[in-house]
This record gives sequence, C-alpha cells and structure tokens, in this order.
Amino acid sequence: MARRGKKKGRPISGWLILDKPVGMGSTEAVSKIKWLFQAEKAGHAGTLDPLASGMLPIALGEATKTVPYVQDGAKIYRFTVAWGQERSTDDLEGPVTKDSDLRPSEAEVLALLPKYTGVIMQTPPQFSAIKIAGERAYDLARDGATVDIPSREVEIGRLDIVGHNADHTVFEVECGKGTYVRSLARDMGRDLGCFGHISELRRVEVEPFTPEDFVTIAELEAARFGVRDEDSSEAADVADTTEAADTTEVADAVEAPIDFDAIDALLVDTSAALDCLPQIAISDDAATRIRLGNPVIIRGRDAPVEAEEACATARGKLVAIGAIEQGMFKPKRVFAG
Repeated sequence: MARRGKKKGRPISGWLILDKPVGMGSTEAVSKIKWLFQAEKAGHAGTLDPLASGMLPIALGEATKTVPYVQDGAKIYRFTVAWGQERSTDDLEGPVTKDSDLRPSEAEVLALLPKYTGVIMQTPPQFSAIKIAGERAYDLARDGATVDIPSREVEIGRLDIVGHNADHTVFEVECGKGTYVRSLARDMGRDLGCFGHISELRRVEVEPFTPEDFVTIAELEAARFGVRDEDSSEAADVADTTEAADTTEVADAVEAPIDFDAIDALLVDTSAALDCLPQIAISDDAATRIRLGNPVIIRGRDAPVEAEEACATARGKLVAIGAIEQGMFKPKRVFAG
C-alpha cells in the first residue's frame, strides 16, 4: 500500500482581504498568497477579472469552510463606463463590436437608473464563467462561438452616479451575488442608444469585510521577508517563480528571514465571515463534544431554541456551524481547535 504523502505548508487559518492590483488574475492571486503564507490550503470568495482591482477575500486553511457565506454577501463596486463603443468582452480587453457618435447627458443617465435598481433580469457577458452544456462561456466565446446565455435574477441595492463627463460616467453600485457589472455597462449603453463598456472597475467591499481590512501585495511581502516596500522587489521576483518551482525550494532560495508572526497578524479571524449567523457561546466541554460530532444542549436564557444555522464558539474561538433544534446544537461543519 502506498504511503500517504505529507501535506505541504502550514495549518494557518483566517481571511486575507487582498487589494488585488490590475493585471493579476484571481487564481494567480490565491497562489501567491498561499505561497507567501506557506499555507496548506487557500481559496477565494468571488472572482475578480484581471482588469479589475480591489477586494478579493482569500480564505486560508479552516476559513475555506466559510467561503459560501462571503460569496453570498453584498458587494460594492465603483466603475467607469466609456460611452460610444460596445466591446465583445464588455470591457477594455475585447475588440469593438458596435460604435456610436451619440453621448448621453448626465440627466439621461440618471433617468435610466431606476430601471437597474431592485431585482432585475440580467444576461451574463459572453466572456463569463457561466457553464453552458458543461463548458465555460468564455472558452466557447474564445473559440468564436456565440453563446445563448439565459438571463437570471440579480439584486441591485443601489446604483449611483459619482462622476460624469461627455464620454464617461462613474458609478457606484451595491449588488448581490451573481451580478455582472460588465452587463450593467452593456445594457445601459444599449438603452441610451450610444453603447458602452467598462473602462475601469474596482471592488470596494465584500460583506462583511470593509476597506479597513485591505492588505496590499507590497505590505504582505514586507511582512513576510522583513523588508521595506522599496526593498521588496527581490522577494517579489522570487515569489513570481512559484508556478515553476516547489514552494519549499523557493522558500529555501530566499535569504531573508521569515517572520510568520508579522504576516499572520494581517489575517482577519475565520469567524468574521460568520457574523451573519446567530452566535452561541459554549463551554470547553461542549466544544470537545461538538468537535467529535456530537450534539449538545444550548444553555442560557437568551439562547435560541430553533435556528437553521448558527455559529458555536468557545472562549471566542470558532468551534462549529450547525443547526439548533429544540434547544440542541447539532454540528454540521466542525473547525479544528
């Protein structure tokens, strides 16, 4: 029988709220963060296109179990629509497919906004991660196929104008899961008769995280290698080789000492993703029982009797997500102590 290989990396857990730069893909960002932390496991909550910047919540270790709760959270984007051209990708990356000499006034744009507020039907872009017959829409589009993507309901909490000139309008939108900002630009351009595409896009917030949680690549590298921002280029060059080399070998190639305490301090606690759930404080004995998969009775005058989902903590540390039925907590997803 083959011996099971030892896991690589540290069992570090928490959320890293990355301020992703333009030009970096979400998968690339996760790989870099995983390497910087030397983490066993990493994933992200909501893809950002390479041409977009801003908040990319990255889960490490046990925090990956809480990714769905962040994916379901409201998001805020600030974006610029360039009027006069529609593009195949609905952003700057694709070629122009339609153009117009018309340009909308601010009053015309403002009058259109109620149509795009509330629960609306939206068709995702041709270049999107939507699966069609088992294949990603963007793969089909790159092969030259025109894909019939069904429209779907999305929720727009608010859509505001924050700047306007003859050729561009800057918006801020608060929206729910599954909303494509590129589709907003495309559809508004068609309604205004002038066409439009995204020329700049930044994700400002992903609930429950805020801009105060932002961490940049430069800050991570400075903490990881114990160097100033201006001295971190050498460390960054080493980090960029991780796709072609084993992380252990790359780590050995870095001469600067590794200060994991400094970089770990930049993480947000795993439990922050679960603020949307009822919080139940339990004893150490109850925590031990729950981690073994056993239900426990919830005590306390204010403890809920029923809840489809709740979060159990012991001494402020996350223990499990579970259901409360007839005053008993039944674990569904347990977290390492």
